[in-house]
Amino acid sequence: MIRLPAVDWTVAVPLLAVVTLALTWGRGLSALGAVVTGAFLAGGVLAAVHHAEVIAHRVGEPFGSLILAVAVTVIEVALIVSLMASGGPEASSLARDTVFAAVMITCNGIVGLSLLVAAVRRKVAVFNAEGTGGALATVATLAVLSLVLPKFTTSTPGPVFSAPQLGFAAAASLGLYGLFVVTQTIRHRDYFLPVAADGSLIADGEHAVPPTTRQAVASLGLLMVALVAVVGLAKVESPVIESAVTAARLPQSVVGVVIALLVLLPETIAAVRAARRDRVQISLNLALGSAMASIGLTIPTIAVASFWLDGPLLLGLDATHMVLLGLTVAVGTLTVVPGRATLLQGGVHLALLACYLFLAVSP
Repeated sequence: MIRLPAVDWTVAVPLLAVVTLALTWGRGLSALGAVVTGAFLAGGVLAAVHHAEVIAHRVGEPFGSLILAVAVTVIEVALIVSLMASGGPEASSLARDTVFAAVMITCNGIVGLSLLVAAVRRKVAVFNAEGTGGALATVATLAVLSLVLPKFTTSTPGPVFSAPQLGFAAAASLGLYGLFVVTQTIRHRDYFLPVAADGSLIADGEHAVPPTTRQAVASLGLLMVALVAVVGLAKVESPVIESAVTAARLPQSVVGVVIALLVLLPETIAAVRAARRDRVQISLNLALGSAMASIGLTIPTIAVASFWLDGPLLLGLDATHMVLLGLTVAVGTLTVVPGRATLLQGGVHLALLACYLFLAVSP
């Protein structure tokens, strides 16, 4: 009997997701169709991040964490633009809601869970305070520039930027993100590598054998296919998501939370795996790098897209979310400064995330 070679799910899912996209594009979805489309959408996100991880493993740290963060942000931006284009005026706050959800999930959820896992195994989670502190400072600056200042500007009514202000915020966000990338990958690369309890750098010898160039190129191609499928299926699924939120009588901001949770789930898994291997610095690189990329890349992209999107672009946070953001930055600073963390710090960050999620459903 002839045996057919097994096909890995990371190869099959992107291809099947594209087929599903071709079959559902421009058509209304039944209940079963919505479930199947949603399953392939989630599978496409998981496959995309897997292939980004393969490429990241090939190029090594800290480039690996950077590539993974950017890949996740590309998916996030694609989902936001797709849903805003089809959502009308009600989707005018979707970019703000999704970006803020990503900041809270990464800076509290991924950071807290990683510290918790590492502290359970080793009692104390150890990381590089210089690199992590710089990353947190950049995230805080980007968040205030893009999500807090629009609430206080007076050129236009409401929590929105005027066109020149939006252009400045987009340029500043992109510039700060680019400066951080140079710092992380060239100028101070050692600040973002894993460290041992005594502060010495951990060699990469314990890592698995890196994939070959051929495998990395194949993953790059499959990553592109998965991204196309994710963007298309998100547009197909968007009416179902919005109808479900409306039927459940939930705030419209919940849509942004769902997008952020979906996109960041695979990255959360990668961060926890790194923490279990005592690579807490890699976990923090993933968390803060994703938060930074979410703002530094999303805001400029949305600023450009706003020229053809209908309705105002609401960016300013309300008072409750500004308090949560300020508390997150304060707690994060106290966590990062010593370069060591215990179960307590991990628990505090997770409590902040739980508070945010609860208030998102019951504001």
